[in-house]
Amino acid sequence: MQRAGAAAAAEIVRTFGDALAHGVAVFAGPGNNGGDAWVVAAALAAIGVSVRVVEAAEPKTDDARAERETARPLIDAREPSGAEGVVVDGLLGTGSAGAPRGAIADAIRRVGERRDAGARVVALDVPSGLDASTGKGDVTVTADLTITFGTMKRGALVRRDRCGRIVVVDIGLGAHASLDDGAATLVDRAWVDARVLPIAVNAHKGTRRRVAIVGGTEGMAGAPILAARAALRSGVGMARAIVHPASVAPLQASVPAALTRPWPESDADIQDSICDWAHAVVIGPGLGRAPDTRARVERILRAWRGPVLLDADALTIFQGDAPALGSLLDGRKAIVTPHVVEFSRVSGRSVDSILDAPFDVGRELAETLGCVVLLKGVPTVLTAPNGRSLVSAAGTPALATGGSGDVLAGVAGTLLAQIDDPLDAAACAAWVHGRAGELAGSHGARGTVIDDVVDQLANVWSEPVSRPRPPILVELP
Repeated sequence: MQRAGAAAAAEIVRTFGDALAHGVAVFAGPGNNGGDAWVVAAALAAIGVSVRVVEAAEPKTDDARAERETARPLIDAREPSGAEGVVVDGLLGTGSAGAPRGAIADAIRRVGERRDAGARVVALDVPSGLDASTGKGDVTVTADLTITFGTMKRGALVRRDRCGRIVVVDIGLGAHASLDDGAATLVDRAWVDARVLPIAVNAHKGTRRRVAIVGGTEGMAGAPILAARAALRSGVGMARAIVHPASVAPLQASVPAALTRPWPESDADIQDSICDWAHAVVIGPGLGRAPDTRARVERILRAWRGPVLLDADALTIFQGDAPALGSLLDGRKAIVTPHVVEFSRVSGRSVDSILDAPFDVGRELAETLGCVVLLKGVPTVLTAPNGRSLVSAAGTPALATGGSGDVLAGVAGTLLAQIDDPLDAAACAAWVHGRAGELAGSHGARGTVIDDVVDQLANVWSEPVSRPRPPILVELP
């Protein structure tokens, strides 16, 4: 508790130092989260900050009572004036369940009023009222900064809109990633860099591998164009777009570095354009759902036995028939990249049930298909057939636009050709895609287009690894 409170106080000073001149209002609840709040109050008061505390309920734990007694001689005993520049939410922690009631609900309302009036709100561990595991909760604090302790909380990743910037501080437990408890590992820059190796100085286009992209029905050439551009921006040696004949000319004009072929019409065409050439195949960008689309995809999957990524319409055509797709994939290195609606169509689950348990639903589908499932969203959750799970929290609303999935498919196709483990390849791609969105949307999502995201891929690959500041483990914007 003392480590958590002291680290939180230091982060508040670092982040909102100018606002501290107007004082701090601390809202303390009855549990150990309230004890954290009392430690924060004492630490800030000890360096000369004017601190006043709202005690929403009597402490129920010995530790919380002890920290209150330590803090009381240091702080201003009066009620907050309402003019404080920073408000600290220590009302409810990870152990709370159900909707807040009574004095706690009233205190959450008061915190919201202070934020509306211009105060900066800091939540300790999770915003009060937010379920730490699921992210559910209608009556919650909305924070500008959430300082969470020991490990990232799944609920915070799901409800980034309520958490603001998230900082995870080490309170003496070490990195949660070292525990073998089945929890998803959070992907970050260092994790990606350890798996995406530098391109050798003596590399050539063959050693950098070749990716075939199948899609682009008439009128949808833009999707494979984006996928091909993303693949080339991600370090592939050669990209080939295999598209409807009407889309060949747009591909050649828009991505001159990519090769183009019309859709194969025979097994010999598939052998020549895909099987004898590619190291990985991406099927789906702009594929369409014509009556013969499924037969075309099945024919390719039977002929091509190597690594494959299926996206968009390449998944939708197997609506309600996931076992058939699993049989076609037959245990090969494979990735599927559905968004929630596509996941629903393939798995038969309702959209609401997927949104309720985004960290859990991928396991069953990954087992059925025998491949890696990348469930796109906020956050992006990745699951392998053996149950191993990863999560990427990189990204911004700049990615919530048409073509974003095609860009992801191009990045992931390249890494699938270059990295042996398809789960690692998919997770690296998800993080890189999200980070490119962050760079492209640094001025805001409005006005950012998907081409900006593709252009930022080059900058993501060249970014240096930045190590968190102790005791900070992770920072999310």
